[in-house]
Amino acid sequence: MSDATPADRFLDAAIGLLQRVREEEADAVAAAGALLADTVADGGRLFATGAGHSSLAAQDVVYRAGGLALMNLLAVPGVVGVDVMPATLGSALERVDGLASAVLDSSPIRSGDALVIVSLSGRNALPVEMAMSARARGVKVIGVTSVAYASRTRSRHASGGYLKDHCDIVLDSKIAVGDAELTLDTVPAPFAPASTVVTAALLQAVMATAAAALADRGIEPPLLRSGNVDGGHEWNARVMEEYGDRIFYRR
Repeated sequence: MSDATPADRFLDAAIGLLQRVREEEADAVAAAGALLADTVADGGRLFATGAGHSSLAAQDVVYRAGGLALMNLLAVPGVVGVDVMPATLGSALERVDGLASAVLDSSPIRSGDALVIVSLSGRNALPVEMAMSARARGVKVIGVTSVAYASRTRSRHASGGYLKDHCDIVLDSKIAVGDAELTLDTVPAPFAPASTVVTAALLQAVMATAAAALADRGIEPPLLRSGNVDGGHEWNARVMEEYGDRIFYRR
């Protein structure tokens, strides 16, 4: 009988998923990083969006020390995180047809920009419509999802498609359907989700790739520094002044 604690088992599972992502998604990560670098070099803007807990990974790359200053959060009212009350309303809003298009119509996003859409299942109307509508506007779309859901669940979008079907690049998080890594005889349901850990790591790998790709082209990556280190605020003020027309979280 294993002496591994639940904590050990969860960390082992998360490490295993990260290793799979490293080995199996390397080409997709490289392509996504190159796409973001192309967008920055060509004068485009960067956006990220997600609903519920999928929003956490999207928020993690926005206004982040060590991250690209040009990454903006495309917020969908009522579904960013779990701050809406009741929290179940956010889940319901993900299934509303037309919401994604209305958000895009009211946003600054335009042709030539890039949008990262995070959705673990990729089955709800919001991420599918967001990807379809964004691409119709000339926006490049990177989808971060678990491809396994497409073979184990039914789409909730009228087209019958999933997020993965409407992206320029797909990053597969490898998360199992249900997003729970552990089981115990004494616990009646699977538990210990790892999607946030893996998805956040995937996106940070893409950001690192994009920054290095820009540097390789002789372009200083528009990176932010921590405001808690000496000179950080001054550095960030310079970057925001230079790229102010592409940064929307200050307005």
